[in-house]
Amino acid sequence: MSRVSRWRVFRTVVRAGLTTTGLVALYYLLPITDRWSGSVLARLVVGMLLFAALVGWQTRAVLRSDYPALRTLESLAAAIPLFLLVFASAYLLVADIEPGSFSEKMSKTDSLYFTVTVFATVGFGDITATIAATRIMVMVQMVADLIVIGLVVHVMLGAVKHRIQEVRSAKPAENGP
Repeated sequence: MSRVSRWRVFRTVVRAGLTTTGLVALYYLLPITDRWSGSVLARLVVGMLLFAALVGWQTRAVLRSDYPALRTLESLAAAIPLFLLVFASAYLLVADIEPGSFSEKMSKTDSLYFTVTVFATVGFGDITATIAATRIMVMVQMVADLIVIGLVVHVMLGAVKHRIQEVRSAKPAENGP
C-alpha cells in the first residue's frame, strides 16, 4: 500500500464533514412531526435497520478499499450521525405526540442535544424523560450506544486491519522472485 498523500487525507476529511453536515441538514429540513406517517416505534425500527444496512455496506467498502483507514473515517462520519439522528427524530416525535414525555418542550435542537448527551454518557439532567415510554426509549438508546461504540467500531477497525494485511500479503507475490 502506497503512502497516503495529504490531498487524499484532506479530501477524505472534507467528504466526511460534508456527509455529516448533509445528514444534519436533512434532519433540520425534513418534517419529522407529521403525525400521518406511522408510529414512533416503526420509525425507530426502520431507522435502526437503515443504520445496520449502512454499517454492513460501509464495512464491505472498507474491505475493498485501497485506503481502508480513510474509508473507515468516511464510513463512521455517515454511520454515527445517522444513528444519533434516528434517535433524535424519535424523541422529537414522541415529544410532539405526548407533550409531557420530557421535562421541557423539545425543538429539533433540544432533541439532538439530548440524544448526544445520552450517547456521550454525559447526562447533564437539564432535559429528562418523564414518562415510562420515553425512559424505555432512552434505555434502548443507551444499550444501542454501547453496541455502536463497541461492536460497530470493532467491526470497522477489524475490516481496516484485515484489508491492510490482505494488501501487504499480496505485495510480495506481485513482485515475484
